[in-house]
Amino acid sequence: MALSEGRRALLVLGAGIALLAGAPAALAGGAESFANICAACHGAGGAGIDGLAPPLRNPAHWQALGERAPDYIANVLAAGLSGTIEANGQVYRGLVMPAQTQLPAAEAAEIASWVLGTLNGLPQTVTADAVEAARKSPLTHAKLRALRKGE
Repeated sequence: MALSEGRRALLVLGAGIALLAGAPAALAGGAESFANICAACHGAGGAGIDGLAPPLRNPAHWQALGERAPDYIANVLAAGLSGTIEANGQVYRGLVMPAQTQLPAAEAAEIASWVLGTLNGLPQTVTADAVEAARKSPLTHAKLRALRKGE
């Protein structure tokens, strides 16, 4: 049975609306996953917890990383991060963030994209493919700390 032009147009319109609705849903998923998984250490809304974990809501830090920001966060999720870092003038010694390999790559990418976009206003996003690539060949913690410092 052939579809009329009007019915075909409604189906196309409905598909377009569904696609558009998926983008905010992905960001909402990133926010929810962050609240359930990351906020225990990084604080509500990524504000950080003094002495425990640095703030992830830190636009100056992410802007300084520039185009490297998606790769950096994908690798931190893939490999974790340990050692000493500085954020907003506070030194975090003995930092041990575990690799988040228990998360599906798509969920890790949603979280990372939410941190970059919603928390820090960056236009970049992180894809599940970028998380998978980082998991296959993660940067060392020393390289991640150097990247963080702009080296």
